[in-house]
Amino acid sequence: MADGPPPPGAQGAPTPAATVVPLRDRQPGLEVLLLRRNSRGAFGGMWVFPGGQVDDDDSDGDRDELAGARRAAVREAKEEAGLQLEEGGLVALSFWLPPPEAPRRFATWFFLASAPTSGDVEVDRAEIREHRWMTPAAGMEAHNAGEIELAPPTFTTLWWLAQQESVALALEAAGSRPPERFQTHIASASGRGLLATLWEGDAGYDDCDFDRPGPRRRLVMDPGRWRVEIGL
Repeated sequence: MADGPPPPGAQGAPTPAATVVPLRDRQPGLEVLLLRRNSRGAFGGMWVFPGGQVDDDDSDGDRDELAGARRAAVREAKEEAGLQLEEGGLVALSFWLPPPEAPRRFATWFFLASAPTSGDVEVDRAEIREHRWMTPAAGMEAHNAGEIELAPPTFTTLWWLAQQESVALALEAAGSRPPERFQTHIASASGRGLLATLWEGDAGYDDCDFDRPGPRRRLVMDPGRWRVEIGL
């Protein structure tokens, strides 16, 4: 699931996409940039990171999937938020793929980047309506309070970032290991009104059994409060 790309042009294979998470250091801690999309199209009304579909010009005949995603992420940051990022400054964090039954499927690379120290965020007021700098914890709390709407990859990325003390440490942590892969299966808890996105490593991943005992690697989408469960 990608943050904010337009609908794919064809059914079938997932549409390549890229998202970048701009970061800055402030008091009381690390902040991320979130953009609110307009009410039309994919992810209408949601708060997302800058991102979108990987265009042919981004790939430029390059067979390196990650290189094309980097170019797309830099382009989208400029188009959606007026941020000038350098490809070399992007650190790959994760790769996301929705379940096969999803109506719109985007195979999305997520990158981290230090936001420029100069220049303001500028949104077009058309595709993107407004923006906020927020701590990751504040973003999750705003979602759980019903103040903003987040997609599961956005919420899970905020959860990971909430454990990082600074931009430098977040970039170092992400760069010290291969990008995490999240190929999603959906499970439901019968009679309890709960859904969960399960990822490989979760005890219930293969058969989508919400209650199967064992290790957890999931996002529980409780209507009252979403929560990430990893390694429990």
